[in-house]
Amino acid sequence: MVVGRQAERAYIGSFSKAGGPGVVTAAVAPDTGALTVLGATDAVADPSYLALAPSGDMLYAVSETPDGALAAFRTAGDTAELAGSPVPVGSAPTHLALYDGHVLAANYRSGSVTAVPLSADGTLAAAAASELRHTGSGPHPQRQQSPHAHQVLADPSGRWAVSVDLGTDSVRVCAFEGGEPGGELTLRREVALRPGSGPRHLVFHPRGDRAYVLNELSPTLTVCAWDAADGVLEPLGELPVLTETPEGDAYPSEVVVAPDGRFLWTATRGAGADVISVLALDEAGDAPRLTATVPCGGRWPRDLAIDPAGRHLYAANEHSGDVTWFDIDQETGVPSRAGSIEVPAASCVIFG
Repeated sequence: MVVGRQAERAYIGSFSKAGGPGVVTAAVAPDTGALTVLGATDAVADPSYLALAPSGDMLYAVSETPDGALAAFRTAGDTAELAGSPVPVGSAPTHLALYDGHVLAANYRSGSVTAVPLSADGTLAAAAASELRHTGSGPHPQRQQSPHAHQVLADPSGRWAVSVDLGTDSVRVCAFEGGEPGGELTLRREVALRPGSGPRHLVFHPRGDRAYVLNELSPTLTVCAWDAADGVLEPLGELPVLTETPEGDAYPSEVVVAPDGRFLWTATRGAGADVISVLALDEAGDAPRLTATVPCGGRWPRDLAIDPAGRHLYAANEHSGDVTWFDIDQETGVPSRAGSIEVPAASCVIFG
């Protein structure tokens, strides 16, 4: 399975309102994948999700507060350094992505995607360039009364921005008007998923022609075909991500795919879960097969990440306040716990 480079640094987001240290920088041991904390900054409140520039010299974070903001950091030292003032976006941004010269933020509470241009030096422009507001609702009486954009990401071709909305049970495919980065972010098509499923996060197969949507309001995964030429997402089927019905609440949080496309992992939170699920992928990627579940190493795994080499899996366990890493069995895909570090209110892990 090992196909990528070895990461040298990891960056961890956390909720400062719950005692988190903010943005944490950690070293990654090349042989074991073990993390060692180097430094942390609380320059912005609740940096719950992070994204790294391709060059690795700039880091971007959402500030998941009622006002909502994006922030940029320089990564040259052992502690990320805030670069410029945070830029207001929508309310409670939960995810962000780099796309076509911009940083896009998925704003959960306001149900929108905001585009903030990047300057030549990688810092953020002083104000957002456009905001695409979602519309609609779903059948869940508490969680789907309005749109809730939970994730935004660029597709593997870089042509499209895809936003996942928990409140409307749909995935939206977007692009800048006229194909120009300076234009308005516009909706090209909206793809309906099963009512009440509550889609949370999406990941693309490394081959680029399949996508997997993890649903939060039911512990399931929706398999989709993806046509990058026309930006068309087609649901193919839905399957459970737990081996048995949990006794308590279970809320899936994150989905990742192995760099070689052989395995897929999901994280699920709740009194009846707190597990990582292992799914084997067939050659086409159309029929994931649930093969195992293992404990996440803590409580409430909010995020799951795989290192670029495909050797280690990491769980950001929010309620137990740790990041736990696992060695991945290269034949079965089953992760085995290898260690952890304390990070109060941990919310995400990315690699540089």
